[in-house]
Amino acid sequence: MQKAVDIAVWNLEYYLGCLIALEMQEGNHIALWRKPKSNVLEIIIDRQKKPKRVELNIEDQSPGFIVHPFEDQVDGKAFFLEADTYFQIDLSIPFEEQADQIAPLKRTLDADLIKAAIRQGFVKSDEDLDPKSSRACSKKDFIELVIEGIQAIKSGQLVKIVPARLKKKALGKDFDLILSLKSLLYSYPNAFINFFHIPGVGTWLGASPEILIQTKGDAFFTMSLAGTQKAKGDNPMKNAAWTQKEIEEQALVSRYIVDCFKKIRLREYEELGPKTVVAGNLLHLRSDFKVDMKATNFPQLGSVMLKLLQPTSAVCGMPRNKAFDFLRRYEKLDRSLFAGFIGPVNIEGETCIYVNLRTARLTENEAYLYAGAGVTEDSVPEKEWEETEMKCEIIGKHLK
Repeated sequence: MQKAVDIAVWNLEYYLGCLIALEMQEGNHIALWRKPKSNVLEIIIDRQKKPKRVELNIEDQSPGFIVHPFEDQVDGKAFFLEADTYFQIDLSIPFEEQADQIAPLKRTLDADLIKAAIRQGFVKSDEDLDPKSSRACSKKDFIELVIEGIQAIKSGQLVKIVPARLKKKALGKDFDLILSLKSLLYSYPNAFINFFHIPGVGTWLGASPEILIQTKGDAFFTMSLAGTQKAKGDNPMKNAAWTQKEIEEQALVSRYIVDCFKKIRLREYEELGPKTVVAGNLLHLRSDFKVDMKATNFPQLGSVMLKLLQPTSAVCGMPRNKAFDFLRRYEKLDRSLFAGFIGPVNIEGETCIYVNLRTARLTENEAYLYAGAGVTEDSVPEKEWEETEMKCEIIGKHLK
């Protein structure tokens, strides 16, 4: 695993805190992220006061950051942050050596007031949200949901279902967004660390392990990620032992990607895996898929696959339409942006869109943590609950 860089520089922490607080106070949109195995923190500021929504034609988009909920909106569009300002901070070199390359602060805030100023930009309380988007799930209710899913699979209605739940974590009066962000950067060098704030939509912080689609030059990339177990010992990947249930769960996701290729008559692709990968304190099975868009004469493949893949069977189930109907009927949760997709579009010649997993929605007094579990015929309800607890903790334990 890549060694995390030391970003414990007071000036950097102050700068980020002040920048986020000021942009939120002015009603602007802001997103920042660090890609897996990268030392570069990238930042976008969008000064349009009203959220912009765009079609999923990413090749035609100006540089920016895309945000799409789990369920398609009526018009199928996504939120989009235009890169009115875009810059990078290299976390591997002293912050003061880059001061002339980053966006200057419009004004400064007292260090003691930054935390409060940021928090004022969060949604105030449950009362400001739709009840379905703020409903926590008890262990009893989730286990009943899993059992319902297993019965639907055994009856032949479904092949797989991915029920999700919301868990609430109180934020102390001294909650510090920047310290939480810093902790995620340190702890998860192989994840897509992200923070974004869209006025009227929400404020989210996360560490996603899963690429939905990536395009760079003529190369297209996607992955199937499924199967979950706790990382154990000094060499967790060597100690991994996968059950037939977990192997089949991951194979179903891979099969779904291949089926999408078949729908568009794409036969020339490279598949690598499955292999065991580390994601925080968890292990998953992953297969990688690569396509040469020039050789296949498919320059719009990114947009086409984005529409076909969202939402993947890894976050919804199979068959997809029937899985959606099941979740709408039994889940009783508006997932909002959880299990949708997020990421930079056409930044530095590259688009990297991730499934919005291992994420938290920040409100004034609480963080909403989200997690799902892949349920098949061989699932054990108690273990599926334990899996969601582990997934919630990936972000929850870093909210300081």
